[in-house]
Order: sequence, then structure tokens, then C-alpha cells
Amino acid sequence: MAKRTAIIDIGSNSVRLSIYERTSRYGFHLMHEAKSRVRIGEDAYEHGGYLQDEPQERAMYALEGFANLAKSLNARKTLCVATSALRDAPNSAKFLKRVLDETAIKIKIIDGLKEAELGGIACAALVPLESGLTIDIGGGSTEFALFENGRVLDTRSLNLGTVRLKELFFDNGDIKGAKEYIRKAFEELPKSFMKKELAGIGGTIRTLSKSIMNRTEYSLGKLHGFSYKLEDHQEFFDEIINAKNSAKLVTLGIKKDRFDVIKPGTLIFSEIFKLLGSKHVTASGVGVREGLFLSDLLRSNALRFPANFNPNLRNLLDRFCTDAKYSNQLSSISKKIYATVAEAIGIKSGYEKHVEYAARLSMLGLHMHYRTRHRDGMHLVLGVLEFQLTHKDIVLIAALMRYHENKPPAPRFLKKFKDLLPSTQTVLALSYIVTLAQALLYRRNSSYDYAFEIGSDGHLIVYYSNDGDAYFAKEQISYIESPINLHVEFRKRD
Repeated sequence: MAKRTAIIDIGSNSVRLSIYERTSRYGFHLMHEAKSRVRIGEDAYEHGGYLQDEPQERAMYALEGFANLAKSLNARKTLCVATSALRDAPNSAKFLKRVLDETAIKIKIIDGLKEAELGGIACAALVPLESGLTIDIGGGSTEFALFENGRVLDTRSLNLGTVRLKELFFDNGDIKGAKEYIRKAFEELPKSFMKKELAGIGGTIRTLSKSIMNRTEYSLGKLHGFSYKLEDHQEFFDEIINAKNSAKLVTLGIKKDRFDVIKPGTLIFSEIFKLLGSKHVTASGVGVREGLFLSDLLRSNALRFPANFNPNLRNLLDRFCTDAKYSNQLSSISKKIYATVAEAIGIKSGYEKHVEYAARLSMLGLHMHYRTRHRDGMHLVLGVLEFQLTHKDIVLIAALMRYHENKPPAPRFLKKFKDLLPSTQTVLALSYIVTLAQALLYRRNSSYDYAFEIGSDGHLIVYYSNDGDAYFAKEQISYIESPINLHVEFRKRD
């Protein structure tokens, strides 16, 4: 597989380009993204599905530009798919030939089930849900994928889309007719799709989720993984659907480029989640493009990452970790301390992953500046780490990274993210565990052989073999004020 891959998705509303760079076998990151609001399906539904001349010209300009972008960024492979507008158009073959002749981009028109599958592959691999149902509201269709434990189980595609409903119903003020159309289409979904947990893909749900984040003054500025209870925002959805003018949409936090499709999109979403009986939605920053990329990346591994593998973590380590051996040692020691002391100091189970990630990424900021490495690493994690992790996971890992050396987490940090963090005592205890591990590895000796146990007096006993290691470790630990009254005792092995 090419190190850099360009992915182009031609939808009814927009044409989007994403360029991904692999950093190792399964590690990767998004290195460039572009979007053009082409609306290639504009006026098509009023003309028997035929692509109109003006939208085709806009699409050509966009695709020519994207082809140049991909070339300038040294993408060695370009994969391009088109969805509803082109698969419904009787004149799509002519357009595809023109694109190939003028840009060398070969477009593959995928049906609704394939579109749903690609979105499902992306969410099953990268969204922090063990199981759920994806919902991807596009311009001409809405796709669903049922997934569980990293696998897509079933897919459906319905002829429900924002542009379709706008032109057929909203332009005539017929909201009642639009609701009836949605409910009729919903009958095609099997009962197995009745899911409480939704993964929301596409522009409509991204727009709604961002607006909710702003309205609720959500503490973490990250869309992917943002989860909320649907019934808490039904009134907001109704306000959008019934908005009389653009000025009202502005007050609701809707941006100008979504004015013409946000009302039908919100109606589709609102009616569908009520019909499904869904309780929560998790906003997805990934979709068809990521699914297409992963289909290529994971084609020899049954479209799944290896067990316990996080591509986001791997990418960060590949690009920014300056000492892989030390990172692995720190992770190993941190997990051993956690396993030894967690029950004794009253930490509930479930935090091993957070300790491991914080330890492995603790030196992430070194590539920027030594003295600010913990702060820089924290900001990098808050901004970049997201796949497979909830927002609570990310904020806790960042907290342990920022303050794991000689200072406990600052009160202002704990206050800002109080809704996403466990109790202050738990954060302090986990921070101290990573701090101890770093102190024990102060000499960065490759022959560490520490062992741990809780003594009868409740002390943490550290068994060691090398006096030099113990000398530096004792000195470093003496500088640290324990927030959990855990006394550390050193014993040399016989």
C-alpha cells in the first residue's frame, strides 16, 4: 500500500478530499483535507435524476483541483467513490468518462449498501462504541450499518436525503409530507436495527453536534466521540425544523453553508432516532472516506485492527516518541504498580488503559522543548488522540501526562474538565502511580527488574537488584509529595 493515499468522496452535497499518511503497518494520520460545496445533485431530482450542466462544471473544477493537491502532496494512490447523486443519474457514465479523460481520476460509483458498509467499517474501528448503528445522512440517501465488536453485521440504504427532501417537500413548505415520506421509508429497516446507541456520520449530525457543544459550553473542543442524550435536545431539533428564516438558524448556531439543508437533515435525524427508539448518539468524525482507506489498509486482516491496537496511539509513537525502549519500560512499570496498589488505595478498576497510555506518551512533547514537554504533550494528546477513546478517556490521559512528574493536577484543570474526569482523589492517585514509575526509571537502565507488593503495614514494597537504580529512585521519590499517603519502601533482593 502507498505511504500516502488520497481518498475522494463525491456526494450529493460536497466533494471531499482526504490524504492519509501511514507511519507504520497500521499507524496512520490525516495529513490534508479539502472540501468543495459542489452540490452535484442540484436540481437533479426535478429533472428525472439527470445531472445538470452547472453542477457538473463545478464538480470538474473541484476534481481538477483535488487531483493537483494529491499530486503536490506526493500521494501515490488515489481512490475515488461517488454515491447517491451519481448512481441515480442516467447520464453519470458520460460524466465519469470526462473526469477520467481530464483528471485521470477513476471514479467508482458505489451503491447504498457499499456506502453504508464503508461508514460502518470506519465507525466499528474508530468510534468508541462496542456495538451500535451508524446513521449517515447524505444529500440523496441515508445509510445504516449495524456493527458489533469491530465487525459490520448488516447494512441498509434508504432514499432519504437532505437535498432530496428539500426539493420534494421543504421547498413547498410540506413538512407533514416529508414526515410521512420518512416514516414510509423507515419500514424498510429490519427490527434488528432498533438500537439505543447511534454513531452519527455526515454533515447534518456534525452540525447539530457542534451546535450542542457550543450551547452547552462543553469543555473539550473535539467532535469525534462527543456523546449526548437525544431526548435532552429534542426541543432544539424542533426549533431548527420549524425555523422561519435564516436569522433564526443563526441564533441556533447554524452556519451559513448549511442553511438550505439543515432543516430536512434535522427532520430525517429526529424522526429516525425516535422510530428506532435510540437514546444516545456519538458524533463520528469518520465516515465513508475513512472506511475506504481502512478497507485498503486492512484488506489482509479481515478489515480489523489487531487486538488491543489503537492506530492513533501508534501514529503518535511513530512520529514523536524519541525513546521507544524507555516508553515501553515506563508503561510496563506503571501497569505493575497500578495492579499492585489499586485495590489497597481504593481505586476502582478500569484505569489500567489510562495509566498505560499516559506512561507510553509521557515524553511526547520532547520533540518541541524539554522544559515544556509535559504541557506540550498534554495539548498534543487533547488535540490528536481520539480513535476508540471516549472524551473521558482522553481528558484523563492528558491529565496524567501533564502533571505526572512533581506536581499534582492543577485545580483549574480539574475544574475545567470536572464533568469528564473521575473524582479528584482518583486523578491524584493515578497521577502519582505514573510519577512513581518515572522516578523508578530515572536512570533509564535497560536492565530494570523491579517487583512490587503491598506489605502488611500497607506500604508499597519495591524489590530491586541494582544499588545504583535504587539510589536515584529513592532520591527522586523523596521530592514527591504523595497525595494518597502511600509510603514506598525499598528492599534489595537476596
